[in-house]
Amino acid sequence: MGLTVATAFWTSIQAINSEARASYDTAASLLSEGQYDHIVSKLSGSITQDTYIQLRRAGWLVSPILEGQLNGIRLIGFDYLTAPDTLQQLVKSAQKDGYKTAEFGLLIANTQTAKRLETEIKVVIKEALAPAIALGDIGTVQQILKRDDLSRLLVLPGQPMGQVPLNQVGSGLQLKNARQAADLSQLTESFHLNLSAFALLGFAVGLFIVYSTVGLAFEQRRGMIRMLRVQGVPLRLIIGNLILEVLFLTTISAILGIILGYVIASVLLPDVAATLRGLYGAKITSSLSLRSEWWLSGIGITLLGATVAFADRIWQTTKIPISANTRPALSAEVNRSTFRMLGYISLLLFSVMIIIAMMLKGLLGGFLLLACLLLGAAFGLPALAFLILSAIERKINSPMIRWFLADTRHQLPALNLPLMALLLAISANVGVSTMVSSFRLTFSAFLDQRLAPELYVEVSDKSQSLTLANYLERENIESLPLLSSIDFIEGEMVRINGISVGPTYRKNWIFLDYSKDPWDQVQSGSAVIINEQLARRTDLQVGDSFRFDDTHILPIVAIVGDYGNPNGQVIGSASLIKKIKPNLYAAQFGIRTQNVKKLKQDLSKSLALQPHQMIDQESLKTMSMDIFERTFAITDALNVLTLGVAGISLLISLFILADLRIPQLAPVWAIGLNWRSLSLVELARALTLTVLVYFCSIPLGLSLAWILLNIVNVEAFGWQLPMYLFPGAYFELGLYAMFATLIAAIWPALGLIRSEPSTLLKTFANER
Repeated sequence: MGLTVATAFWTSIQAINSEARASYDTAASLLSEGQYDHIVSKLSGSITQDTYIQLRRAGWLVSPILEGQLNGIRLIGFDYLTAPDTLQQLVKSAQKDGYKTAEFGLLIANTQTAKRLETEIKVVIKEALAPAIALGDIGTVQQILKRDDLSRLLVLPGQPMGQVPLNQVGSGLQLKNARQAADLSQLTESFHLNLSAFALLGFAVGLFIVYSTVGLAFEQRRGMIRMLRVQGVPLRLIIGNLILEVLFLTTISAILGIILGYVIASVLLPDVAATLRGLYGAKITSSLSLRSEWWLSGIGITLLGATVAFADRIWQTTKIPISANTRPALSAEVNRSTFRMLGYISLLLFSVMIIIAMMLKGLLGGFLLLACLLLGAAFGLPALAFLILSAIERKINSPMIRWFLADTRHQLPALNLPLMALLLAISANVGVSTMVSSFRLTFSAFLDQRLAPELYVEVSDKSQSLTLANYLERENIESLPLLSSIDFIEGEMVRINGISVGPTYRKNWIFLDYSKDPWDQVQSGSAVIINEQLARRTDLQVGDSFRFDDTHILPIVAIVGDYGNPNGQVIGSASLIKKIKPNLYAAQFGIRTQNVKKLKQDLSKSLALQPHQMIDQESLKTMSMDIFERTFAITDALNVLTLGVAGISLLISLFILADLRIPQLAPVWAIGLNWRSLSLVELARALTLTVLVYFCSIPLGLSLAWILLNIVNVEAFGWQLPMYLFPGAYFELGLYAMFATLIAAIWPALGLIRSEPSTLLKTFANER
């Protein structure tokens, strides 16, 4: 059960990550994303064929791409004659399977996708393609989708000199640099790395189950192994049979774990796909494919877990003397040196953590820091619990309570690993829920700040910009015009924004750091504001100067949080930005209004603005929060799974201990404590240990959250989130942990209640 749950946890996350990466790789290889620049439309989301022809005649070497959906399948149309080499090589390899260059009425897809394509057009099978993607000549795809436009244009390498500037060829066209795709890759990789870290944590918790259960199981079988050896069975034959038994159980566990992991991944994948699409614009399929890399990794990590769990116990079996006591023991005798050793290991891990914090940077350093923190706390828990129980026992005079505490200490070696698993599960819940809830509060405030204008309008050209500005001024409507440009400054891709400082900015924007009267200085054109990402990458602070060029060097008066943006950003007054870039005009407008619907109608009627040029920002905010709620749903699901795994760990250990503890409980029963009371004592013992673990997990979970917010998040995304505390949520989590422990302890307790007196009397059968 332990290996199955652990494998399912690991396999489900690897399945999701494998599916997502396959989608990225396919998209990158087919559309050369991350290799070539793209030309897209800022306004309508599509490019006309006439615009494409004008670009070719103006000297632009571009290749058209059309994308669309058919029955949940992503159709990609391309032009064979101008397509990049990667697409042409794919077509050439498909020619061997019946595809002819001149035969445009064909699609290329893998077997799974071909079965889902409900079209009369012939499909050539090419298994190299990812699921839910079909390729075809752009004319064929246009016919299928009943469209006559293009989605984007790939900008091929080796562009000729003397091209006509892009803005003179067609209005509303935007060149997206290939570097943006690289940033996307880094962001999504960080997302998957966080999921993998969660999966490893879940597997580690599952491994605690296996290790503790195997230890108790081998203790139960000591008598049988001794009997076999007394009867003359060679030790190597016993060990060989144990190894075969382990391989058999591991194989079953791996198969069941992979099946369960597939089910979990199938449930979580749609939310992950929506999150990646909403957060980063990364498109992945919402269906799951059986990929060799993740089920092989599931089998591999199951074998690794079994090896770790069983190797030590099998080695100990070889050291058991034939004359050893046949009575099952709870564990090694409790002594101070055992807990002292665990304490030293814990101190060593914490020391390594401090060294890592000082020397290692980046995501690897952050995750190593987390690993040392969690493992150090886990190894330190038994020693801490032993000291706490000993201290309480010294203060108590009641014989019954002293026996209860002493017996609890005696059980610690057998329950160490389940308690460690419970500690990791609760602390992970505390840490991740703190991070997620802090993120929810921060992001909601950020949306209120950035989406304060109720209506967002994007104009197509300078003339339309001037017309809209005059209209808004004439109607006395507050507007926030934005001049925007992307430049490379000192090796960094920076978005330069020119704004008109008004009440909305002053009221809604919250700075991470600022000097006196920042908005007044920005309004006068004597200073600028930068975002946190740019400040961290260039090591700039408030009071430093930002250099646009040799002529324009201005002081930084504030740093603003810019969550969700991978690029640097500098903000100045519109008049300042016009001096630096005279050709810029306000292409976007934020407009304050109490009636968005009416204003949209007025703008459409008076200025002939199209619907796609106007965005209801309240709807945008709702959509954004929905995307993040999907992300939170993923983490909540993983939190529940982790806590469930820890509960199973405790259940298995207590169930095995129920039999092994009869020799310890029988004398107490014999002197007058009834069996029902003893069962309640066992429940109280489990709950006491859970409470102890819970109080230890709170500071550990908050430390985990601090590292995630201040180190891992900064390295992964370039911004730091403020940390908030949620005592109510922690109390609720404690109740969940108590409930899980109660469920785990009731079954063994019921077994004790139903025990016959004869079972207890057998304990004294050999007394003299």
